[in-house]
Amino acid sequence: MIRRLNHRTTELLLFFILLVAYVYVLPRWAEWSQNSRLNLTLAIVDQGTLRIDDYYQNTGDYAKFEGHYYTDKAPGPSFLGVPVYAVVRPLLQSAPAQSLLERISSSSAFSDTLNEEGTGLQKDKIYHAAVLTIVTFFVSALPTAALAVLLFRFFTQIGVGAGWSASAALIYGLATPAFTYGAALFSHQLCAFLLFGAFYIGFQIRRGTLSPRWVLAAGFMLAYSLISEYPTFLIAAGVFLYIVYVLFTQADRRARRWVIGFVLAGLPPGLLLMAYNYAIFRTPLPVGYQYSELYTDLHSTGFLSLTSPHFDALWGISFSTYRGLFFVAPVLLLGVYGLWLGWRERERRAEWTVCIWAVVSFFLFNGSSVMWEGGFSVGPRYLVPMLPFLAAGLGAFARRWGAALLARALTALLTVWSVFVVWAETIGGQNYPGWNTNPLFEYSLPNLAAGDVARNLGMVIGLRGLVSMLPLAAALLILIGLLAWNLRAARQAADTPAGEVEPQRRTA
Repeated sequence: MIRRLNHRTTELLLFFILLVAYVYVLPRWAEWSQNSRLNLTLAIVDQGTLRIDDYYQNTGDYAKFEGHYYTDKAPGPSFLGVPVYAVVRPLLQSAPAQSLLERISSSSAFSDTLNEEGTGLQKDKIYHAAVLTIVTFFVSALPTAALAVLLFRFFTQIGVGAGWSASAALIYGLATPAFTYGAALFSHQLCAFLLFGAFYIGFQIRRGTLSPRWVLAAGFMLAYSLISEYPTFLIAAGVFLYIVYVLFTQADRRARRWVIGFVLAGLPPGLLLMAYNYAIFRTPLPVGYQYSELYTDLHSTGFLSLTSPHFDALWGISFSTYRGLFFVAPVLLLGVYGLWLGWRERERRAEWTVCIWAVVSFFLFNGSSVMWEGGFSVGPRYLVPMLPFLAAGLGAFARRWGAALLARALTALLTVWSVFVVWAETIGGQNYPGWNTNPLFEYSLPNLAAGDVARNLGMVIGLRGLVSMLPLAAALLILIGLLAWNLRAARQAADTPAGEVEPQRRTA
């Protein structure tokens, strides 16, 4: 019982550590991809239309069809934002909220972050930023923090100690691009949660800790991932086959009946996407990119920018200083090794095969695109949905080598560099790194040295530059300290034999 309570406390602390980190750094105000998704949410709630005619000027990611403008993005995240914005809209338009927004718009700390050639802190921009922040909290930050908890549970259930499991979950949440996109209204972290969440459900059914009826939730999650980021069909297909395998290998043959429910659970998101596309483009197919006004030459190359894997792209998204995942977060190399270690285990080979498929298929897919760079980005943005499957390998690595001093030192060293690069590229400047060949040294660090720090909650109270990050640093130190204390208490409780009471210290 004590151990279970300590596990619950650990999970809560992990969740709040990451949630605080994601909430503190505000979403970029002028980021095209985020604005495109939010525009659809605003249009649906404010005007009851799918057209973004009154909003598209803040983005270049739009499609034009029959004289009207639409987002060219998959609509899943925008749909999730609709109920959120519908609820908070009356509050944001109330007199107290408007007064607060007015006060923020006159903040000198925020003014320091603006482009001198821009239009300034107009109240409508602050309102848009407030909506973006709130929607991002529900669509990206909450799912990412919850995903780290699922990883922690997965690690402990494959035999990794609580300390290593918590550390690996924090590494995923704070030392990889998950940190960047957990605080941004992209589709990637939402899809990462949906895909790994469905996989985790299948894993629990196989372990016998969940009823087969939970495949209804898994089927919906896989389908919703598809309508949020189309390329995730590769990972979704692997998870789908894994869950079918799990159902057909259950000791209770009645579990097979749930395959039909598993498939049918994916229909609502699919039908929603088809209806959305038909209402706009007169076809149920997702053809938004065919009507994009920008980058038409790239979209028309090959099949929607896809050709075949090429060296420049594969190097660029793996080891290059430009967008290389293992330059930005080299600690994930331990995850690669861990996936191989895990696959060698016959008992869990099905699970590790899914993880390896997710990683390899996404690398090859993105390495086949002429748009592999991902625009303004921290690391290879398009690979983010597969990161939890790669991070799962950290568990296998920890289980095999966690007790070795050299492995701990190597993990610590790689983690420090990963945190340094990911955080520098995330908070250095008001935009994510653009086309610099070495974004860390050519863009992010120079911005930080000049005091150009991404907008954050510290600026609300007037803090500037790197000083504005101090409240977050203090909060994380306290919360991580509590996590370490809880893990130590759990370890001591586990080491104390049942019925034995630890000797009390003498008091003076």
